[in-house]
Formats: sequence, structure tokens, C-alpha cells
Amino acid sequence: MNYQHAMTCHTEGIKVLAPVKWRSLDGLVGVFWDAEGHSGARGYYLSPDPRIVIFFNDVSPHIKMTNRDGGMLAHSRPMTRAVYVPAGVPLWTSFTSAHRFSHLDLHLHKDRMLRFLSPTVGTSAALATLRRPVEIQDVGAIETLASLLVDEVSGPTKHALYAESLVGTIVSGLLDIQDFPSEPQNGRLTQAQMNRLVTRINAQSDGRLTVAEMAKTAGLSESWFATVFKQTTGKTPLQWQLGKRIDLAQKLLVESELTIADIAAQLGFSDQAHLTKAFRQVAGDTPAAWRRVQQVR
Repeated sequence: MNYQHAMTCHTEGIKVLAPVKWRSLDGLVGVFWDAEGHSGARGYYLSPDPRIVIFFNDVSPHIKMTNRDGGMLAHSRPMTRAVYVPAGVPLWTSFTSAHRFSHLDLHLHKDRMLRFLSPTVGTSAALATLRRPVEIQDVGAIETLASLLVDEVSGPTKHALYAESLVGTIVSGLLDIQDFPSEPQNGRLTQAQMNRLVTRINAQSDGRLTVAEMAKTAGLSESWFATVFKQTTGKTPLQWQLGKRIDLAQKLLVESELTIADIAAQLGFSDQAHLTKAFRQVAGDTPAAWRRVQQVR
């Protein structure tokens, strides 16, 4: 049976730029938006069912979000490329600058999600999964799947089963499904485990976690985690984490006027020389030289 979603939605300063495309399927609705928001634009969203939002461009520098009423100043965070919002969880958004964006909204009936997840992970794990919000910036293959789904939402060419299967794959890749063996049978981390690690790292202002903290986030013993992490990424956990910290340093070098010494302190390096050595190791140049190149582009 096709599902019609019900969501409370109030927006100000957001303009739709093209006709909205939508398609109702078995227990879910896909909606594709092309819009723009002015600086100061805002929105409020509350749905009785779970939903997923996938952006097709980086909105993190332009849109803030919070789940607390009146918490935009004290508790806001950048909007990520993909967000899973559990049923009944409110979401407030605010534009810090004008921005054009496009995104796919997936409205998912809770019972439909339980039927999808429960046969594999069990009802208790499925219910726990549906209660856990997810916010990821590195969308990877999820963006490709979402693009394929937009095509079927905008102009269906295949049986509805195809679109529903795409939604199922997106759900499997995005949601924080924790019903996995303590030691992965194929010796590799799952996409859900990697998503949790990236989300946890991004939540740290300095991008630092101990290997023990990373292992706990993945739900594995520290020794086994180190082994399967290397098999999954080709890097040790600390090498991978250093790369993420250098990514943060590059972002600050481009988007802020902080000195290199200030950036080193903010990211937990012992001093500027320590950051410079690590930066050269990962990026192949010093922070100062890398910043100069970016400024002339």
C-alpha cells in the first residue's frame, strides 16, 4: 500500500526553484527539492515517522541545525550531507548565508522500517536502530544511490521494486545498525561502523580519539579493531586519524585567518613545528605553502 506522509513544516526565507518531484511507494515517500535559502532563512520540521535527508552539495558552511527549541545559538551544529531523523524528533534549521541546494527527502513509515530490518537484526535491535539519529558528512556511495533514486522519483522507468530496493540499500548504509558480530567474519569493518567512526571524529573539535575510543565506537576489542581497520582502510587507526586532523587543518587554513600556531593548538598538536611535520607527511607541503597556493586559486 502506498504511504502518504504527514509532517509539520514551517519555513521562512526558503524559495523553491523548480517543481517538487515526489513518488509514493510501499511504506515510503521520496521527495526531491531544488531550492535556495536567504541569509537568516529558517525552518522547523517534525514528523511522526522517521525520515532521511540527503543533500547533493555541501551545505555545512551555510546551514546550522539543532534539535532543541531555542537552541540555535548555544546548541547548533553544521548541517551534514546526510541526516537520519528518528520519529518524533524535532529539527530546527537556520541559514548563516545565502545558498542554493538540492536534496532528497525520504519519509519512512516506522512499521515499514521494522519489516525491513527485523528479519536480519531482530526486532529489539531494529527498534534501537530506528531511535538512533545519524549525521554524516562523507556520504560516499549513498549519494550515488540517492541520485539513482531521484531519477526514479522524477521520471519512473522501472518497477517500483527497483526504487524501493534503492531505499533499502540507503537505509542499510546510513542507519547506525549495531547488530553485528564482535569479530567481523570477513575481517573488515562494515560501512555502518566506518560511519560511526567518522561521525565521532567529526564531533571532536581537535579530531582526536585514542585507539581504545575508536574500537569502542566500532563495538570491537582494541586488538581486533586495529587488525580489521588496517585491512579495511590500508592504514593504521592513528594514520587514518592523522589524515582526518590534517583535513581539519586544511579547512581552517582556507576558511579562517588563524595563524598556523593557533591551528596547531586548536587541533591538539604540541606546537607549530609538530603540525608542520605532520602536514608535510600527509599533504606533501608545509601549511604555510599550502595556504599560499589556495589563496591564489
